[in-house]
Amino acid sequence: MQTAEASITQKLSTQEILNDYRIGWESRQASLTGRKEVFMGKAKFGIFGDGKEVPQLAMAKFFQNGDFRSGYYRDQTFMFAIGELTLQQYFAQLYAHTNLEADPSTAGRSMNGHFGTRLLDDEGKWKNQMEMKNSSADISPTAAQMPRLLGLAYASKLYRQNPELQYLSEFSNSGNEVAFGTIGNASTSEGVFFEAINAAGVLQVPMLVSVWDDGYGISVPSEYQTTKGSISEVLSGFQRYSKDEQGYEIFRVKGWDYTALCETYEAAVRVCREEHVPVLVHVEEVTQPQGHSTSGSHERYKPQERLDWEAEYDCLKKMREWILESGIATEEHLDRIEAEAKDNVRAARSAAWNAFAEDIKVDHDEAIRLLEELAAASEHAAEITKIKEDLRKTINPIRTDAMKAVRKALRYVRHERSAAKRELAGWLEQVMGENTERYNSYLYSQSDEAALQIEEVKAEFDENAPLVDAREVLRACFDAMLARDPRVFAIGEDVGRIGDVNQAFVGLQEKYGEHRVTDTGIRECTIVGQGIGAALRGLRPISEIQYLDYLLYAIQILSDDLACLQYRTKGGQKAPLIVRTRGHRLEGIWHSGSPIGMVLHSIRGMHLLVPRNMTQAAGFYNTLLLADEPALVIECLNGYRLKERIPSNIGEFTVPLGQPEILRQGTDVTVVTYGSMCRIVLEAATQLEEHGISCEVIDVQTLLPFDIDHVITDSIRKTNRVLFADEDVPGGATAYMMQQVIDEQDAWRYLDTKPKCLSAHAHRPPYASDGDYFSKPNTEDVFEAVYSLMHDSDPENFPVMY
Repeated sequence: MQTAEASITQKLSTQEILNDYRIGWESRQASLTGRKEVFMGKAKFGIFGDGKEVPQLAMAKFFQNGDFRSGYYRDQTFMFAIGELTLQQYFAQLYAHTNLEADPSTAGRSMNGHFGTRLLDDEGKWKNQMEMKNSSADISPTAAQMPRLLGLAYASKLYRQNPELQYLSEFSNSGNEVAFGTIGNASTSEGVFFEAINAAGVLQVPMLVSVWDDGYGISVPSEYQTTKGSISEVLSGFQRYSKDEQGYEIFRVKGWDYTALCETYEAAVRVCREEHVPVLVHVEEVTQPQGHSTSGSHERYKPQERLDWEAEYDCLKKMREWILESGIATEEHLDRIEAEAKDNVRAARSAAWNAFAEDIKVDHDEAIRLLEELAAASEHAAEITKIKEDLRKTINPIRTDAMKAVRKALRYVRHERSAAKRELAGWLEQVMGENTERYNSYLYSQSDEAALQIEEVKAEFDENAPLVDAREVLRACFDAMLARDPRVFAIGEDVGRIGDVNQAFVGLQEKYGEHRVTDTGIRECTIVGQGIGAALRGLRPISEIQYLDYLLYAIQILSDDLACLQYRTKGGQKAPLIVRTRGHRLEGIWHSGSPIGMVLHSIRGMHLLVPRNMTQAAGFYNTLLLADEPALVIECLNGYRLKERIPSNIGEFTVPLGQPEILRQGTDVTVVTYGSMCRIVLEAATQLEEHGISCEVIDVQTLLPFDIDHVITDSIRKTNRVLFADEDVPGGATAYMMQQVIDEQDAWRYLDTKPKCLSAHAHRPPYASDGDYFSKPNTEDVFEAVYSLMHDSDPENFPVMY
């Protein structure tokens, strides 16, 4: 364990110390006032950073432009101290004000305590990160900030060690940026914390992790959370003992000791920034005066002895004592600072509430006016008047109240015609559109670099291009990507030295260096996180998950962090990470997975691409590299040694997203599928043709987005029958495809028979050689499913076979 040198306190001016004290007390009053606002019904929930003020003030002193924060929901004091959060913005987020100027972190989309700076301008382009203090957008799941933190730090390593990246001066100054992470002591029990800590030690990246240790995780004390009750003791084996040794620097410091905290962070950040050594700062004896959140009281589980200790060792109380003992200020001066802090918070709260309420009041008052006019023109005046009066009496109304009232009133006048009804209906349509922008926008990029804006470039083939193993198509694609864009790098298990288990990167590490094509440990969650953080800092990573089955290790981070990043920041941040994996058929329970339904419903906000061969996959990679959105690409596990030709424009051709491809024209039945099933369906279609049945086979190619131009419905209009086929479990992706086509595209009106789904069994395939055949759809299954559709329509010509 390290002890910091006493140096910083001699440098601090009286003004700086007292300004810290002011910020600390403003933050404390914001926490106390925020809790009251929740209990008054002006907010739904509150979680606050009281008790953590002084450690965060010390840490903020060494946070420079270009640095990044990846923290959690108690970091309000730090955000105040670095100038990236105002008191009014703090309360605007508590009230969920949907105005970006009011809450620039999330525009009301995240609960309070979730902070993030706007890394993008209004056009979705990167701002200059070196001119800002940067914070990645917070998420709630415990320890889930750690994978992204690893990537933010890893980017600094690449910027320092790869000279080809020096031109990206708006993202880095030779890798001098530190990634600051914060976490509560109880959350260090999560496996992803240990995974990220280990990975940072292996990579030797400038990652500084502060653990605020207040002794509890909600009601559960440290002895139930952590071996020896101390995370720094647990991690002591990571401590390096010389500069020639890989490892960590580990500091322990009391959370109420202002001078020791300043000295500790000065030393910790210096090591991290200059030497690119990861650092753990274990901040002990921290308090949490109001307990975990507004959901309960800590008096229920903390013994009186602990409560008394917390009152005595409150960090702001101890800071006050130190200031007085040091003769820096008088009691009267500090009393005045505390009183002014309370007044500042009160004013900010009022301003935030008034702005929030006024924003809603405009629609609220207009709805009342229009309902009044409707009542005057309607034979249902009594009912509409009651609706209007109920709305008028609503205390602290929200937008929902006006919407519910207006829509309910319009039911009564559905048979009436009047100018008042038309005006009310028009207003409803207008406001619903405005609320779509407030609450439903930016799930995907809205910039001119969005994936759907990338123009298609057809693959071209030389006349005498030889047939090669399909993996060579991918290798040529990745080779071209790495050659033309130094921001591109690939990481994953076995990606480096052997060029991945299917050899699509074979020889590329030797050609481009270890910084561009890199092996990692077996740690899927942080492989993804490493890519997210690097993508946030302007790089273009490809994170490989070796098999689709292993995506489960990373699905939480993909879902809770990457997929919703643009949405939860309302277009303020982006991480255009490409996640590459392989799946579908091969052998055995854990190498034949197709859990597409699970993925589909977990990663809305990412694109999900399911190419049937490696040429299509290469085209998708080229498209994604031109776009600014994250995506998951699932290659066919059994397709790498099938024969394909390498396009002559391997680095330039693109495959558009959301555009199905008709692989075979037909007139009787439309079969919709993707991935490895395409070959099986095509084989069945050939056999069906021999028996007088013409199949139109459609490869959807991408599931998110799905068939933008309704190609499938156009086919069903011709065939009047449809079969959805894939390798997922029953009710998985086949159900999704059917819903998209039958419900969203209204294709039901063209059907002569009910639509059918053909999926795998509800279990994964066993390892036996016959496992795939008896577990997943085969050619005979497809044949018989299509035949049954024809039997339903024409049993005389297509009688039951057996």
